Amino acid sequence: MRSIDLTAGTWRKSSYSNQDGGACVEVSDDYATVVPVRDSKDPQGPVLVFAEGGWLTFVAAVKGGQLSA
Repeated sequence: MRSIDLTAGTWRKSSYSNQDGGACVEVSDDYATVVPVRDSKDPQGPVLVFAEGGWLTFVAAVKGGQLSA
């Protein structure tokens, strides 16, 4: 597995995160083939890195109501 330098990434909060500071997910769009995801409450913590295609499928499923909490 190769390492990805995430130090220069720009992070944005997901539009599905609530405004009360909870359940906040941040993603970075700065990488061509992967999408890093982190918890905004712990920006120095672990980062999950998804293949771009898998992430797009997941987002489409969320937007389409195919997943529930």
